[in-house]
Amino acid sequence: MAALTREGVAQVDSKGLLADVLSIPEHLRDALWRVESAAGLMEEWDSAGGLIVAGMGSAGIGGALARAALGDHASRPIAIARGYGLPPWATPETTVLCASYSGNTEETLACFEAAGAVGARRVVVTSGGRLADQAREEDVPVIPIPGALQPRTAIAYTTVAALEVAALCGCGPRMASEIDVAASHTEALAREWGIESAEDSLPKEIARAITGSIPLVVGAGLTVPIAYRWKAMLNESAKLPAFSSELPELDHSEIVGWEGMGGLGPFSAIFLGDTDLHPRLRSRIELTEWIVQPSAKATFRLETRGQNPIERIFSLVLLGDLVALYTAVLRDIDPAPVAIRDRLSDQLSDG
Repeated sequence: MAALTREGVAQVDSKGLLADVLSIPEHLRDALWRVESAAGLMEEWDSAGGLIVAGMGSAGIGGALARAALGDHASRPIAIARGYGLPPWATPETTVLCASYSGNTEETLACFEAAGAVGARRVVVTSGGRLADQAREEDVPVIPIPGALQPRTAIAYTTVAALEVAALCGCGPRMASEIDVAASHTEALAREWGIESAEDSLPKEIARAITGSIPLVVGAGLTVPIAYRWKAMLNESAKLPAFSSELPELDHSEIVGWEGMGGLGPFSAIFLGDTDLHPRLRSRIELTEWIVQPSAKATFRLETRGQNPIERIFSLVLLGDLVALYTAVLRDIDPAPVAIRDRLSDQLSDG
């Protein structure tokens, strides 16, 4: 295994992904400024039909994290559209936030056109591409994202954009002060868990334990979209098949599959709890881990850190991003390239 040191990371991290991950606090602050300075977003409006965040990959996850952060404070429906069309209930009274880092995601471009066709109010968050061009041609506000990032590391930008647009269109309260607090909190965690941290720091311990296994990441309540984020980062950065699930649904079918795990793995299980979790969900996490532990290479029961929901969400987002990157280093794999996805996109383009 490669060493989890700055030198060890430098040997495989060709695009400086580690620096981008550790810059999440800066991204949270910068994202607020970018929304506030975006042309055409100066005044609030009333979106009685709710908010749809249209985006694939990390763009869609940002919307899901924003929805989780608002929780019971969301006053109108907030939906995530991951595909070529909007939910059938979209109307002119709906706001659609089209999120695509590159601005060339074909599914998001299709949603942008669909939103225009139904007369929905549109906002775009992107670094450029066709989406930015079309938005500006049609006088749709554009929230700009810096163009030098790996798309998956723009998670703070897409999450903050979704939170701010939700507030602007009347779907929830503004959470700018909570975002500022979360940035400072995440900054402290970045120092605690960064590459200079002790060999037994939490992300390094988890990465070593799950290397050589297929990870299952389980969320509950607030952490359901975070579990999906962990799975996606393990897929993209560590180049691992990884899966996410949620409680209590896992306990009604999926848990039975662990009875036949012998000889099929190895698998590992990571349970993401929250300091404000329903007591019954907390019990389910403890019991489910106890049941699957004999069949797993490793199990972990983790908890969010922080007070407000955005602090708690980004504590585990940062942890998961670091675990995925450290796992890539241990596997001697460059976390940046996504060659198989690029090949798929090329084949789709060629028809």
